[in-house]
Amino acid sequence: MKKIAILSSLAVALMMSAGASMAANNGYLTETGGSIVHNSYSQCWHTGYWTPAMAVSECDGGVAPAAAKKAEDVPSGPAAPAMKITLQAETLFDFDKAVLRDDGKAVLDQEVASKMKDHPELEVVMITGYADRIGSEKYNQKLSEKRADAVKNYLIAQGIASNRLEAQGKGEADPKVACDDVKGKATRHNKKLVECLQPNRRVDIRVKVQN
Repeated sequence: MKKIAILSSLAVALMMSAGASMAANNGYLTETGGSIVHNSYSQCWHTGYWTPAMAVSECDGGVAPAAAKKAEDVPSGPAAPAMKITLQAETLFDFDKAVLRDDGKAVLDQEVASKMKDHPELEVVMITGYADRIGSEKYNQKLSEKRADAVKNYLIAQGIASNRLEAQGKGEADPKVACDDVKGKATRHNKKLVECLQPNRRVDIRVKVQN
């Protein structure tokens, strides 16, 4: 009986320790043991309710010191936006195409599908495709929609429930760069312009934690 009592006390202590670890990192997605989940780029996964006050040096070293101030010294504000993953179009597709490449599928498997399977509290609320300004506005809108749909359909094929996924295309909207200083016509044959506009060709995936 004494042995059972000792083991029981040890189990309670371990549970309390794990709970404290998870509470300390409640601004981040954590494993069962309380360790913070990292992606393949060693970046931490914020939860949808992460705020600078929850920052830890391991993940947000530049933010953590400021967050150490007393709560009354830290201005209140809205919760941080949902986590966003940006994947360059060239990582997923060939230029001007909407068919996923094999290495693009591998990236989606690692960066999105596996995370959603391991953590059902994660929800991809929106997959947004973007294009550059080469070509007509109508064509680029359609291309961005096809790419977003291709990502969504692939994730569904990997076992992600369709009701966790939404897709949209925004065409040439919200460019990251303008490249107005690059000379020549805006065609696919202008290699300097194609290279300069690369950041605009992308797929954004916004993630949040369900309440």
